[in-house]
Amino acid sequence: MHPSVILLVLAITTWLSEHWGTATVVEDFNHVERCKDSLYMGTPPRGIKESMHKKICQRYADKPRYVTLYDSKNRIPVYSAYTFKKTEGDRRVDYPWMYEPQLAELDGNGNMLPFPTGYLHMKFEDSQAVLDDYSDVVLYERGHLNPDQHQSDPQDRAATYALTNVVPEIREFNIGPWREHEEHIRVRLNNFCRGTAYIVTGVTTTGNMIRRNNQDRVGIPEEVWSAYCCTDYDRNAPHNVRIRFPTQAALAKNAKEGNRVQELTVQDLENYLINKMSVDKNFQLFYDNCNSPSPLPAYLHYAK
Repeated sequence: MHPSVILLVLAITTWLSEHWGTATVVEDFNHVERCKDSLYMGTPPRGIKESMHKKICQRYADKPRYVTLYDSKNRIPVYSAYTFKKTEGDRRVDYPWMYEPQLAELDGNGNMLPFPTGYLHMKFEDSQAVLDDYSDVVLYERGHLNPDQHQSDPQDRAATYALTNVVPEIREFNIGPWREHEEHIRVRLNNFCRGTAYIVTGVTTTGNMIRRNNQDRVGIPEEVWSAYCCTDYDRNAPHNVRIRFPTQAALAKNAKEGNRVQELTVQDLENYLINKMSVDKNFQLFYDNCNSPSPLPAYLHYAK
């Protein structure tokens, strides 16, 4: 293809992504209509150094479902951010695994797509994890950051089965402590969050990789962390529940042993992650620390 044609295609694609919201890999989550609805106050986590990362508005069936900050070098998400939907928590495992076309090519309508059977072009393998990366790995399973049991609509649940939303998790950790934590949070938010709960779940890494054909392919998380923000909650909840609102966080080792999930404040998690992730001193998971906007004048906030 002539270079001038390639430049024209790039220009048209950029214009479309900014004006019509069809591209899922975006300069800013605000570029796609309703994409920012997955973020508290429409604001992504602040202070993450993103030079090698891609912002993905995870679209399925022509609708934004959640957002992911994707590490193209390690081929795993840094985090996925989503809104919790009240659900009974039953798991569905018959959805097809999907990939993100916009990480690898210019064409497409912005939706994630099921992996094709048979040959997969090298450009897909260069840009993201593929099913073969997990096929011969015994120790690890595909662990969701936005789990299907935190969604209720079948299409929202199907959208969680994108490899851009999963990381390699030690099997014993994935089916044990972390799944129990996801269920614990599901029950808590079901019962005591009256409004919208915003969740951000991510990982830390140390450079360990899943290898395939003698090549580093997929980063292996050292730890998995998560935090939620729900400003409209039941003020009459039991004290041991009420102290976990409006925010609470969790952290655990992605390991076979010593993998207990520790609950902690969001501020304590942020302070810990500053030394574990590529972030600056302004790192913050939720806008204004998930303090609910108040209609009161500022001076009344301090009135005795």
